[in-house]
Amino acid sequence: MTDVTPREPTHRRALARCRVTMLPETTDKVANNAMTKGDVLAAARIAGIQAAKRTSDLVPMCHPVLVGSVTVNFSIGDDYVEVEAHVETVDRTGVEMEALTACTVAALTVYDMCKSSDRTMTIEQVCLWEKSGGRSGPWRRPELTDGSL
Repeated sequence: MTDVTPREPTHRRALARCRVTMLPETTDKVANNAMTKGDVLAAARIAGIQAAKRTSDLVPMCHPVLVGSVTVNFSIGDDYVEVEAHVETVDRTGVEMEALTACTVAALTVYDMCKSSDRTMTIEQVCLWEKSGGRSGPWRRPELTDGSL
């Protein structure tokens, strides 16, 4: 584990995204809140927030971070649900892992709640989109032109 005790706490944030691809019929059910398990996006949002707060329990070398803010949002396309997780803190280490964990667990929750209707779903393109704060400063993933995240 990296020793972060000599570092000064600074404002840090991270944004992660991923996509759950699915059949168009499944996307319609999600959009219309018609899945038998209930409100998919509400459950996924809560799961992502909880996951961000518990990241250090899941990732062995990850420092516990005082998470100040977690936002999980969704965009629905014709055959996918895009998940975006934004995490902020004022601490000695960054929140990239918290954002990635929130994003991934939210996507897993979408999968779990929709699997009875669609076994073809995939979780794709899990990536850090941007981060700021700390020694390395701001970073942003270059824009992609092929329609991927």
